[in-house]
Amino acid sequence: MALTLKLNGETHTVDAEPGTPLLWVIRDELKLTGTKFGCGVASCGACTVHLNGEPVRSCQTYIEDVEDAEITTIEAVGDDKIGAAIQQAWIELDVVQCGYCQSGQVMSAVGLLSENPKPSVEEIDEYMHGNACRCATYQRIRAGIQRASEILEA
Repeated sequence: MALTLKLNGETHTVDAEPGTPLLWVIRDELKLTGTKFGCGVASCGACTVHLNGEPVRSCQTYIEDVEDAEITTIEAVGDDKIGAAIQQAWIELDVVQCGYCQSGQVMSAVGLLSENPKPSVEEIDEYMHGNACRCATYQRIRAGIQRASEILEA
């Protein structure tokens, strides 16, 4: 089935069977590999992308449900001022350890700061709860979000 997707500001026509997760279209059809496969059941957050500005788990978002939607992946998140602030904070604070979960962490952090530009520690922890980090860099992720909030305030 041919579908038209708007991904990272560009229009793409893809051929995918109904029920195909968006994750596999992004990675296999469009060759954008920043979005990671983690668990396949929307529990870890590694596959997080934005759908019309909202973070969603692309492993459980089906291709037929995203036609006409604006999809943003980690490859384009820095084009937005919040995404750029998150990226700057991540670099300044050396948030990343192994890096596997970080595209999902960044996408969720952008979603948080889009909704709440000055979140408390508790609000950060609650919002980011669905993003797993096997290296346990949660304190650095939290600090990165707080730093990005400061960058956006300046």
